[in-house]
Amino acid sequence: MTNSSRPRRPDVTTVEIIGGPEALTVGLSGYDARWPEVYRRHRRRILDALAGADVEVEHIGSTSVPGLAAKPIVDIVVAVRDITAEEDYLDGLLAAGYELRVREPGHRLVRTPARDVHVHVYERGDAAVHEYLLLRNHLRTHADDRALYESVKRDLIGRRWNDMNDYADAKSDVILAIKTRARAARP
Repeated sequence: MTNSSRPRRPDVTTVEIIGGPEALTVGLSGYDARWPEVYRRHRRRILDALAGADVEVEHIGSTSVPGLAAKPIVDIVVAVRDITAEEDYLDGLLAAGYELRVREPGHRLVRTPARDVHVHVYERGDAAVHEYLLLRNHLRTHADDRALYESVKRDLIGRRWNDMNDYADAKSDVILAIKTRARAARP
């Protein structure tokens, strides 16, 4: 691992979705109290796979919010020193059994073969990590926004989605509104 704060090489400039678009085939589940344990097991698996690497690991997404219905997919974010230095993290994650799904500027996504855990990798300090945590922390403490978000998700999940990414994009407006309130509520 380099001590330089500069990337080792230029990042990718295109979006590569390994396997192409996938239809949304899972529905919403009521909150499952086992999700935090699934996160903890995968956190340990990730830390073991990246032993010696300076990473931060957090549970994000709807499964990280007690009481919130969610697709039964545990989302995890890993912050690494240099997103372009894939040899520092990607090889270890693949060896630990995760599969590469997305490579795009500033972001990599690996997941379990069962597709029940998604690991989002970003560079430390990337605004996306902050945004995930902002939304998670606000939803954990604001029942009204949690209920609103769940309502929108329930409405959207009832539609047909040929690509899971389209479903995620359809939630953007409500997520933006909730994050705006979260920023306003901070001291």
